[in-house]
Amino acid sequence: MSTPSSSRSLLDHFSALKDPRQSWKVAYPFREILLLVLCGTIAGMDDFVEIRAWGKLRLDFLRRFLPFERGIPSHDTLNDVVNALDPELFKACFLEWVDTLRDEEKEVIAIDGKTSRRTHARSKGREPLHLVSAWATRQRLVLGQEAVADKSNEIVAIPLLLQRLELTGALVTIDAMGTQDAIAEIIVGRGGDYLLALKANRPVLHGDVEAFFADPPPEIAVDRHVTVDGDHGRIEERRHSVCREVDWLFSDRRYADEPRFPDLAAIAMVESRVEQAGKTRVERRYYLSSALLDAKTFAAAVRAHWGIENRLHWVLDVVFHDDLARLRTGHGPQNMAIVKHMAMIMLRNPKDKHSLKVRKKVAAIDEDYMEAMVRQAPPLT
Repeated sequence: MSTPSSSRSLLDHFSALKDPRQSWKVAYPFREILLLVLCGTIAGMDDFVEIRAWGKLRLDFLRRFLPFERGIPSHDTLNDVVNALDPELFKACFLEWVDTLRDEEKEVIAIDGKTSRRTHARSKGREPLHLVSAWATRQRLVLGQEAVADKSNEIVAIPLLLQRLELTGALVTIDAMGTQDAIAEIIVGRGGDYLLALKANRPVLHGDVEAFFADPPPEIAVDRHVTVDGDHGRIEERRHSVCREVDWLFSDRRYADEPRFPDLAAIAMVESRVEQAGKTRVERRYYLSSALLDAKTFAAAVRAHWGIENRLHWVLDVVFHDDLARLRTGHGPQNMAIVKHMAMIMLRNPKDKHSLKVRKKVAAIDEDYMEAMVRQAPPLT
């Protein structure tokens, strides 16, 4: 991981981006457009028309950072520039910036996908944008993203995403679609550990693990940990079980080419018992791990993984209205996804007790609050 440099600004990390416009036609510098779109997004503007309107009202604020000699560009200019930006280069610049924000402590990195439902253009054969993201659960940072055609292609995107990440010492959690021996090999090869959900898409292995936890042999130790949550008349008890003896699992191979997960060190189960309205529902989920987890650490890791739903996907939908976004042309959907991830990281910077939703509203009306937020990420200029 990189060490933040106080001499390098946020915009400097994006200096490698090439302005897609012909140089002789450029009236509004690219740095000004990026700053305008980013700050407008932080302030809660949902499209380029709104961003331009906000920029015209906040021109003096924007000039605290850059000249804006020609004022604010049209919404068509903003649309054209964002659509034409090279998304791979933009993503690389974003990852370089995020790397300066990471610390050296071990992380649980959750991998999961999300569809931006209104980014489709079906008349042109374009499906909605589906992004697979890597989420640092402790620091609440988006570490990277990979665009795919639809959810079924996540298995192709996950290896590409993992190859771009610093995984040394990290525990990588992925749902059952990513439970592939090749994906596990990448994680281990890059210095990390995996915690992979195991479902019926691995029928033989799933059956063995399910049968084991249904009636564990007395001679094999199983570590256990129980947590209980309750609200609104709903009580959920989660019983976590971890077995760190796994040699027996592959001692009798079921078929010649059965895949073996590298460095497999433990199998685990979560049994959830939910009581609500006088009814009890029981669900069991199974996992493979290359880390020698105890049951309490396993419970925390599983809980951390689901944080990607309410701390990333939920924030994008509710705070940034991602499912209402209608940007459908060029590279716009991918590039604006990066801008929203940048804005979300910046909104987490203030050391106050406001929610992200409140911070966004305060940033929209309090220029000093917005300036302090932007300059902390690290200093903009």
